[in-house]
Amino acid sequence: MADRYVTKHAKGWAVQAPGGERASSVHTTQKAAEQAAKQTVRNLGGGEVRIQGRDGRWRDSDTVAPGNDPCPPKDKKH
Repeated sequence: MADRYVTKHAKGWAVQAPGGERASSVHTTQKAAEQAAKQTVRNLGGGEVRIQGRDGRWRDSDTVAPGNDPCPPKDKKH
């Protein structure tokens, strides 16, 4: 599984691997970064995408198929 984080960046929003020092891509909007992260995770076989809010706290986490969703009945997001 390949997880990715969407984090605040000096030039907008970054997609980054957990523990990675550099962003794999930078986007002007959080939505664009989230979509890029989900596509990357989907291409790598599924996993989690964690999204950081403007305040630096984690605000959301999405499982991308065929990842192992810990709460499948509750999570209806795509």
